[in-house]
Amino acid sequence: MLIHDAHISLKIQRRREVVFLLLAGLFLGSLVMLNILGVSRFIDLSGWIGIPEGSNVTFSLAIGVLPYPITFLCTDFISEIYGRKRANRVVWVGLLLNFWVLLVIWFGGWLNAPEELDAAGGLAIQIVNNEAVVPHGYAFYEIRSLTFGATFASMIAYLTAQFVDVHIFHYLKQKTQGKQLWLRNNGSTLVSQLVDSIAVILITHYLADGLPIKENDPVANQLFYFVLSAYLFKVVVALLDTIPFYIGTRFLRRYLQVENEVK
Repeated sequence: MLIHDAHISLKIQRRREVVFLLLAGLFLGSLVMLNILGVSRFIDLSGWIGIPEGSNVTFSLAIGVLPYPITFLCTDFISEIYGRKRANRVVWVGLLLNFWVLLVIWFGGWLNAPEELDAAGGLAIQIVNNEAVVPHGYAFYEIRSLTFGATFASMIAYLTAQFVDVHIFHYLKQKTQGKQLWLRNNGSTLVSQLVDSIAVILITHYLADGLPIKENDPVANQLFYFVLSAYLFKVVVALLDTIPFYIGTRFLRRYLQVENEVK
């Protein structure tokens, strides 16, 4: 009987570690992808939501924003199932991973670097016979240039927003005595993503100059719409992931045999 119980306990422990690795891996993989892609491309979705062409109001998203809500869903799962300490550890690992990404990209550009690098670390497009000629390796150096700025902005915003997310999640969990799962899932995510949206847009613009700002339009208005676009996207995704979060949490609690008192 004891051997049987020990076997079941070991099986459950393995399940917990595998699920944790999957959640942490999805979190870290999404984090790396969004930092590398970052502000390399902006997608104008104004027409999709009925904003007329030529309007001063825009709805534009950086491609790096697309996988970002997944990171908050993963930390909410980890917070709920494995507790606050593990969630915070994953956040710290994500921060260290940002530095690793920067190191690899910097080193890759430093090795055998072309002589025609411009001041921003990219390759200037050459004009030959009145035609633009893209230098060999231009794509890498263009991404490298944008990634440095975007990752720096992301590190500050990410660290602040993720810790806000974990803190609010557990604060609401304590106040509701473990009930109202929807409240802590949405409450923590919506507040933390507002913090992230404001921070990453302002830092990317003022410190990295990485936003496609139009010269003829007021900068403040453009920054406002960049923040608003990113935040509204995250709000919609956060609300939509409430049902998967409920279903996923209930399933994982049964599958992993986890009790509510995990800290």
